Amino acid sequence: MQRTAKLLHITDHNRDVAGMTYIYPVLSRRAGGVSIGVNLNPNNACNWRCVYCQVPDLKRGTAPKIDLEKLEAELRIFLHEALYGDFMQVQVPPDAKRINDIAFSGNGEPTSAGEFEHVVELIGRIKADHDLPEELKLVLITNGSLIDRPGVQAGLRRMAELNGEVWFKLDSVTREGRQRVNSTRMSLSRMRKNLQLAASLCPTWLQTCVFQIDDEPPARTELDAYLTFLEEFLRGGGLLRGVLLYGLARPSMQPEAPRLKKVDQEWMEAFSREIESLGLAVKLNP
Repeated sequence: MQRTAKLLHITDHNRDVAGMTYIYPVLSRRAGGVSIGVNLNPNNACNWRCVYCQVPDLKRGTAPKIDLEKLEAELRIFLHEALYGDFMQVQVPPDAKRINDIAFSGNGEPTSAGEFEHVVELIGRIKADHDLPEELKLVLITNGSLIDRPGVQAGLRRMAELNGEVWFKLDSVTREGRQRVNSTRMSLSRMRKNLQLAASLCPTWLQTCVFQIDDEPPARTELDAYLTFLEEFLRGGGLLRGVLLYGLARPSMQPEAPRLKKVDQEWMEAFSREIESLGLAVKLNP
């Protein structure tokens, strides 16, 4: 197995850094430490195509068949070396040595894997076999489009038992915005139903990426629609832990990349305060 001595950094989430098929470490801004990534989409296939996606050669599609034995072997090897060795010779900054979570976050939509439920169960067994912090989280980073699948719901129920969280992508609530940013025609009503379902099964955060396109930040009409959606969702009894609000940290590998820029911190902080005014916690990573 190929080893590397590359220094982890928040601007580089290279899935090959540990020389494995399914398991890779990243230094995560939102997680606040080292996150053990589980990549169920090594074929670079996703049912969405977000303009800020950092996956090269991204294609439309679903996850391939998962080799559960290989995934288990890789995760056990990585955890052993992370706990007792040297992070596969990956250099980790001294202030970020702790393992914060195990996260489904790869090169596509992880819930498109037919084995998703079985992978969650497998991770639960592996966690029980290692001396891991009780607060270690299992995180699903998802666009939420497949939450209505029975196998995904079973996986979320099990995640809730494993100190799990769902990070549910919501970059825009307008049809035009979702097509422009995420290249999806998923309806708002379906998104709302899937969000309600996810939150009823496992603690759920919204994750929202904001940025400039052609030197313009999101329009005021987009922001107002987003805030109205949140207000109505909460008024209807929807349960949310809060919002993970973040900007661009890594370069997009999509054709739109030259058109994208970060919004400034002052803009982000102002929008964060508007979300907080609805009674929601916000974790801001400009």
